[in-house]
Amino acid sequence: MNRLPPLRILFTGFIAVVLGGCSSMNRVAVNKLGDALAAGGTTFASDSDPELIRDAAPFSLKLMESLLAENPRHAGLLYAAASGFTQYSYAFIQQDLDIMEEHDVTAAANLRARARGLYLRGRDYGLRGLEVAHPGLTAALRQNHRAALSACRAADVHLLYWTAVSWAAAIASAKDDPALIADLPLTEALIDRALELDETYDYGAIHSFLITYEMSRAGGKGDPAARSLQHFERAMSLGNNAQASPLVAYAEAVCVQQQNRAQFQTLLQQALAIEVNARPEFRLVNVVMQRRARWLLGRIDELFLPIDSPASP
Repeated sequence: MNRLPPLRILFTGFIAVVLGGCSSMNRVAVNKLGDALAAGGTTFASDSDPELIRDAAPFSLKLMESLLAENPRHAGLLYAAASGFTQYSYAFIQQDLDIMEEHDVTAAANLRARARGLYLRGRDYGLRGLEVAHPGLTAALRQNHRAALSACRAADVHLLYWTAVSWAAAIASAKDDPALIADLPLTEALIDRALELDETYDYGAIHSFLITYEMSRAGGKGDPAARSLQHFERAMSLGNNAQASPLVAYAEAVCVQQQNRAQFQTLLQQALAIEVNARPEFRLVNVVMQRRARWLLGRIDELFLPIDSPASP
C-alpha cells in the first residue's frame, strides 16, 4: 500500500472539507486533497510495521470515499481507492482468515465475507475509474469483453490491473456464488489486456499475479506450470530479484500442486533471505510476504504428502 500523503495535508484538507461553509470553496478543497491522496507517495510502501499501516489505512480509505462522494469522477482517487481497498483486504484480512481457517472455521467464514466485500468495493472503484476515460465500458465489458477493452491504452494499465486483481480475489473467496464465479472471463480479459499494454507495470506486478492465475486458467495453451514459470522468471527479473511476492506465489501455487517439497522450501527460504531495507519501496510488501512465507513453511507437513521411508531389508 502506498497511498498515504503527508499528514499535514491530509488533516488540513479533511478539516476544510468538513467545515467549509461555501460549496465552491468546498469543491476546491476536495479537489486539492483528492489530488494529494491520489499522488500518494512511499510512506506506506516503505514502512516496516504492518500493524501501524493496518491501523492507519482505514482512515485514508474512508477519507477517499468521502471525497469521492463530493467528486465521483476524480480519476486519481478512483485508482487510489481501487488499489487501496484491494491491498488492505489482502494484506490484513485475507492473511488473517487463511491462518484462522485452521482452527475456527466460522470466524474464518466471517472474515472471508468481509474480505470479499472489500475486494468488490475495490473492483467497483476500478471500473468507475475506467469509465471516466471510457464511458460505457462496464456494460460493454459484459457484452463483448475483448472488443470493449480494445479501446484501453497504456494509461489505463494501472486501473486494468487493480480491477482484475480485486475481481479475481473476490471470485476466489466466493466459491458459493455462481454469479460472481461467472465473471471470471472478465477478470481474465482485464489482466490479459493490461499485459498486452505494459507487461513491465509496477516492477512485474502483472506477471506476479499471473503466476497463480495460470495454474487455474481455463483453456490455456500448453502446460500451466510452464506458463507460471515464465511469469515467475519475468516477475523476478522486472523486480530485480528484490521482491518476495513472486517467490511466495510460485511456491504456493505451483510447488504445492506439483508436490515439489524441496523447491517449495528453497523458494520460501529465498523469500525470507531478501533484505527488506535494501529497496525501501518494496519494504512493506516484503515484510507481509515474508510473514506468509514463514506461515507456509510452518504448514509444510500439511501441504505435502509424507516422504516414504526406505523399506527395511
